[in-house]
Amino acid sequence: MSVPNDKNKIIEHYDVVSPYYYKLWGEHLHHGYWRRGDESKEVAQLQLIQYLAQLAEIPPKASILDLGCGYGGSSIFLCQMYQAQTTGITISPVQVEMATAAAARSGVNARFLLMDAEVLKFDAQFDVLWSVESISHYHDREQFFSSAAKFLRPGGTFALTDWFKKPGLSSGDVTKYIEPIERGMFVRLEEIGDYLSYLRAAGLEIIQNEELTEHCRKTWEIGAEIITEKSFWGLAAKYGTDFIQYLKGFQAMREGFSSGAFVYGLLVARKPATSS
Repeated sequence: MSVPNDKNKIIEHYDVVSPYYYKLWGEHLHHGYWRRGDESKEVAQLQLIQYLAQLAEIPPKASILDLGCGYGGSSIFLCQMYQAQTTGITISPVQVEMATAAAARSGVNARFLLMDAEVLKFDAQFDVLWSVESISHYHDREQFFSSAAKFLRPGGTFALTDWFKKPGLSSGDVTKYIEPIERGMFVRLEEIGDYLSYLRAAGLEIIQNEELTEHCRKTWEIGAEIITEKSFWGLAAKYGTDFIQYLKGFQAMREGFSSGAFVYGLLVARKPATSS
């Protein structure tokens, strides 16, 4: 049976749209975080990752694994702000090329690899695991968190934001508000409580647990304007049903926010330090 977060479809989607996202949305491939409400989308996007980094208390010169790195925005920011050594991974070859080029332009110590976050292959551990709006694409989140925690040094931090569904939704609300998002955006949404359980089962302590939904809502008001661009509809004509479903997902996201069925969440967890 087909699943909305089919990896082949995700790869194809991001290989196709990433150059368009970059031109229309900017250097960061994620929601904005509006404090006042009148910030530009570029400022709001930076505010999101600044806030996550602040709560994660990232130390100077940290080694960071950016899971689902997009075209490198977070990795480059973390290098610039914290003199971090970052490794970004994505399953999109186009994003690896874009991120590598962006890091070279910025002159930062960041590398980007073609790798599935559910099949991590590293010989070393990291000070920080970082994931912005990526895990909802994955298939087995419990196994992912269990595996990923092994690549986190004792005392290290797992910092993430992701898309969720409101706890206790009726089957009718799931059908009306959640399933159109999942089909359009190639994700499968769980509740924040599920991630909390997975993180704890992986041996991590929850440090921060916040819902940022109202601060991020404006993202899709801007997104609705962006997809009126003719270039996007040209892609729909070229790539067919899946891309049309994706464009419909923009409206589904707005309805998910308005109904309260969709939740944008932030979590920070820490791996216990080794006893002295």
